[in-house]
Amino acid sequence: MTNPGVPGGETRTIDLPCGETVGVTEFDLGMREFECPCGDAHAVVMDVHPPERFLPDFLVEILRETVETTSEEMPEFDTPHLLGVVLEEFPDRVATADLSEDGDVGYALLWVTGFDARRLHEIVVELVVELMEHAVSHAEDDATIQEFERQMVDFDVSAFVDQYRAERDLEADDVYRSA
Repeated sequence: MTNPGVPGGETRTIDLPCGETVGVTEFDLGMREFECPCGDAHAVVMDVHPPERFLPDFLVEILRETVETTSEEMPEFDTPHLLGVVLEEFPDRVATADLSEDGDVGYALLWVTGFDARRLHEIVVELVVELMEHAVSHAEDDATIQEFERQMVDFDVSAFVDQYRAERDLEADDVYRSA
């Protein structure tokens, strides 16, 4: 697709989970949610967004210390790994674009989901808890396993997301919306 007013200029597009096609220049670095022409709000994540957008600092540190990555380009656990887990679980609800060759956008990887920003936040937390449960299940200490399971019974993902978003003031970031 050509860019109006720019002879021969091409606009990269992304096919969203809802079926809409949107130019990638519609997504800026501060955007967390996109008001789509389809009428839905879609969560927007870029590789430059820190994983602390979804998880507390201490947990990101633990994940970085314990999760072994296999990528030379991304040797440390980061946002692309979180979105990779979401993509694996919901392949038809996440659109991706590799824009590493496009110097005009300011980011290399873009994910736009079929979920709004808050629901994506819940999904990320749920999937990280599942990863933690799997890791703890391999522990050789039964007391550790039982303690973790006891704490998870009381853990309310929705309440955690509400509190975390309020503390991090993520709703203020959501004002960066586009139609």
